Amino acid sequence: MHHLKCLSGYPPALLEKVKKLIADDKLGPYLAARYPNAHDVQTDRALYTYCAELKREHLRSAEQIDKVVYDSKLDVMRHALGLHTSISRVQGGKLKAKKEIRIASLFKTAAPEFLKMIVVHELAHLKESEHNKAFYRLCEFMQPGYHQIEFDLRLYLTHRDLAKGLRD
Repeated sequence: MHHLKCLSGYPPALLEKVKKLIADDKLGPYLAARYPNAHDVQTDRALYTYCAELKREHLRSAEQIDKVVYDSKLDVMRHALGLHTSISRVQGGKLKAKKEIRIASLFKTAAPEFLKMIVVHELAHLKESEHNKAFYRLCEFMQPGYHQIEFDLRLYLTHRDLAKGLRD
């Protein structure tokens, strides 16, 4: 059957259900019914504003974000859906750190829930650098249902990968 690389680590029983959805050609309709809309955050400026609003709402005391952009170079299949970086530069004898968030460009056309999940994930790294319990509690606080949306995003990436394989 299909290799489910986006879903590695999930229980075998759950993977069997996903394989059945794929075999019955129901994965696409499931996702379309559950996430019928695309968001309207299309520019880097709009993405920065969107990200800043979420940060202001949930993480007021976290460090300032200097740049938020869509990045067409992020490799989705290497698990880089988004990226947070801290770039340090010497400026006038002082060390200045700039915080950046990059979101894979494929999310320009995704469901709003998926974009929010990626942004929430990257914002959570401002407080928690590791993927630990505190990190995922913060993600769930900022986006209730975070774990289900993350799973559905992995289904979306699987569906996208399978569709791409059919076109190749």
